[in-house]
Amino acid sequence: MTLKNYTPHLVRLNDGREWPSVGIARVSSTHSEFRDDLATVVFGEPEGLPPQEDGVLLIVSGMMAAACRGRSDLVSPATGHPLAVRKDGQVVSVPGFIRA
Repeated sequence: MTLKNYTPHLVRLNDGREWPSVGIARVSSTHSEFRDDLATVVFGEPEGLPPQEDGVLLIVSGMMAAACRGRSDLVSPATGHPLAVRKDGQVVSVPGFIRA
């Protein structure tokens, strides 16, 4: 399996493997008004994602993965995982990826 990084940051796993950015995929979002303390998120049209390709997973932000739930080729760095490594409050490496 080939991984391609479409975030603006270098992605590093805890074991030292790294993926530099090859492009930036973006999506906008808006929020509804709150009704009974609940709001919804509406995503815009994703930009910067290449078409799906056999044997290739694209590393994207969690927001992009949420906006593109119909795509099976998107993964996000597991930044919220307890084994994610932080330095001065910033994530410097993750144990793996999350598939939405």
